[in-house]
Amino acid sequence: MLTETGRVVGIESDGIWIETIRRSTCGTCSAQKGCGHGLLNRISEGKRGYVRALPGDQSVEDYKVDDQVLISIPEEVILRGSFIAYILPLLSMLAGAMAATYFFTGQPDVLAVVGAAGGLAVGFALVRWHGIYHRQDPAFQPVLLRIDSSVVEAVTLL
Repeated sequence: MLTETGRVVGIESDGIWIETIRRSTCGTCSAQKGCGHGLLNRISEGKRGYVRALPGDQSVEDYKVDDQVLISIPEEVILRGSFIAYILPLLSMLAGAMAATYFFTGQPDVLAVVGAAGGLAVGFALVRWHGIYHRQDPAFQPVLLRIDSSVVEAVTLL
């Protein structure tokens, strides 16, 4: 289970918006200078991201704006999400290109391009449908674990 700390910035009736700060572990990697991923992380590191999380075991009323919280998401959700967001549109694009050249007559190159564009659009629509369908599914959403008392204690000591 992956965990991240953040700050509550908004509360809805069925979820909570959390602000997180992007951090990278590239500082500990031996290939710091020669890695394109490290370069992209240096550009975006420290920027704020916003995540909508489900309240978990507690109710929404237990949280308030500016609470430091700990959120979690299972690793398999990251893998499933990556497959759905990246592989599904690619596979539907390839299927669209093959189906267009198989079922229609004409210039095969033009048919392949049109079929690929149509398949890619269908793939994006499927990704969007999946996101809407699983909006409230705790198996696909970050979940609030608790108010992060270590951060609250550190702030109180200051």
